[in-house]
Amino acid sequence: MSQAGSPRTERRARQRAASRTSILEAARVVAAREGARNLSLRGVAAEAGFAPAALYGYFAGKDELLLALAADDLSALARAMREAGAGEGRLGPAAAAALDLLRHNETFAAAQGALPSESGASDAERLFNGRLIMALKVLSDATGQKADSRDNQCDVVLVAAALAGVAMLARSGRLAALGFTPEEILARLDAHFST
Repeated sequence: MSQAGSPRTERRARQRAASRTSILEAARVVAAREGARNLSLRGVAAEAGFAPAALYGYFAGKDELLLALAADDLSALARAMREAGAGEGRLGPAAAAALDLLRHNETFAAAQGALPSESGASDAERLFNGRLIMALKVLSDATGQKADSRDNQCDVVLVAAALAGVAMLARSGRLAALGFTPEEILARLDAHFST
């Protein structure tokens, strides 16, 4: 009988993590080639060198796979904002870094459709929610306001929603059609929400 923490158990855990990473990397390749909205488990399995049914051992379906990709992207988003100076009460650089990633990332939009209408308890959803909270915390730091009150938390969600909306408008060309630049909108956000 194998014990938790035994070399065999640890090796299996490492192999499982490596396989999951391979699947996510393959999903990124397929999403880049075909678009995240057109992602299929069959296409990801072929890219990763797995049998299609094998993916179900790692993800319950396409929605969970999209949520896992988006969770990884939320980590990258938080890291980019932090590196841009988010912890210094400077929203402008952090918002610009976030907008750059959001404008060039289709995974967030595709993951929106993958989120259940009612909060559930899947591991993928919990991971996504945790990473979302982490990104909102970095954004909160960038505004220079502590997220210690409901009003301040609401402001952070408002800034995040504004960034997501500006990214969507910029990505589709609608922001330019309206006569605005992303920089102009970011300057207004900075003026309204930085301390």
